[in-house]
Amino acid sequence: MSELETLVTNRRSAMNFVEGVDIPESEFEAMFSLNKFAPSAFNLQHTHYVVVTDPEIKDKVYLAANKQHKVKTASAAILVLGDPKAYRQVGALNEGMLALGVMSKLDYDLEVENVTAFYESRGERFQRDEAIRSASLSAMQLMLIAKDRGWDTCPMIGFDPQAMSEALDVPEPFVPVMLITIGKSDTAKIRPRGYRKPVGQQVNYNRFGGSSSH
Repeated sequence: MSELETLVTNRRSAMNFVEGVDIPESEFEAMFSLNKFAPSAFNLQHTHYVVVTDPEIKDKVYLAANKQHKVKTASAAILVLGDPKAYRQVGALNEGMLALGVMSKLDYDLEVENVTAFYESRGERFQRDEAIRSASLSAMQLMLIAKDRGWDTCPMIGFDPQAMSEALDVPEPFVPVMLITIGKSDTAKIRPRGYRKPVGQQVNYNRFGGSSSH
């Protein structure tokens, strides 16, 4: 089994954490420095993270997350946000390419014009969906990076988005996508892995309902 296969099969959503385990800021910096390579459409990097380790602020997160115990015991709670207006940064994100000569001024102007038109013509619903898509890709990669470095995580959707945004001073237009608790899983309380559908029930080839046989 490859290292990646081992990592993917060993990653579990931690329901209980060992209390009192601190994760230093330098460790978060190492994880996020690697996670920044997650893909996003047009390299717009829609994702923003709020890492909560302060006990008083974590209590607010706990309340906004319907008093779920794992928030209390986790080393940190990470709010994953998506920016529906990330396309407005296309110019700034490509200035380096322009300065290095990788992009001509014409290509730069076309990129800004085309990306802006692409998002604005599709409207706010599409922009929000894109923010959630990109943030979800980034969050999954973060959880795998965390597991590779010895940390356990649990993605959570059971929280009040407005209360969470207020608790953490999240400005508009950022959209709360999910909460990730992180720490050391309490291995004495791990339950069996949930049932996974066979590949044949999840995957079709060439069309929905299509099989691999000819």
